[in-house]
Amino acid sequence: MEENLKELGMRVQGLREACDVSRHTMAQELGVDIDTYRAWEETGVDIPISAIYHMATKFNVDLAEILTGTAPKLDTYHVVRNGEGIDVDRFPGYQYEDLAWRYARKIMQPLRVVLDPADDDAELVSHGGQEFNYVVDGSITLVFQDREIVLNAGDSIYFNPNYPHGQRCNGDAPATFITIIAE
Repeated sequence: MEENLKELGMRVQGLREACDVSRHTMAQELGVDIDTYRAWEETGVDIPISAIYHMATKFNVDLAEILTGTAPKLDTYHVVRNGEGIDVDRFPGYQYEDLAWRYARKIMQPLRVVLDPADDDAELVSHGGQEFNYVVDGSITLVFQDREIVLNAGDSIYFNPNYPHGQRCNGDAPATFITIIAE
């Protein structure tokens, strides 16, 4: 167990150093003296989960990655079809409730996106945070590297946008969707 805690401390230290933040600055942000913070990094013992969560949020890193040393490639798809919840392809990581909790606290400006049938195929992109898409009208396909999910008016999906994804229009009429990215 002590070896696992020491590895946790090393991950916390590595993340802080990779983001070019001093121990002193991190200790001040977390409201602890420098000796306490140094002990957290050196031993991994008694690091509060709130401190680890603060660092994960500050440095835009998945909390699970700091705690376990591995980052899931894909967390969760959660599709809601016209108000009925349907879980699709459950992966390790965030559950729907966790995503909802995060959305309630960190929301960027919602964007209204119109896709035209004449647009080029979906370009796959990836970025941090979580993403929510809600189809207002028409039909879109959410394209991932290894699958496609068709969404019609009234459908929505939560997903991890670190996984390369893109959207394209289905059918002959333009489609409109709202996207919210929670960083």
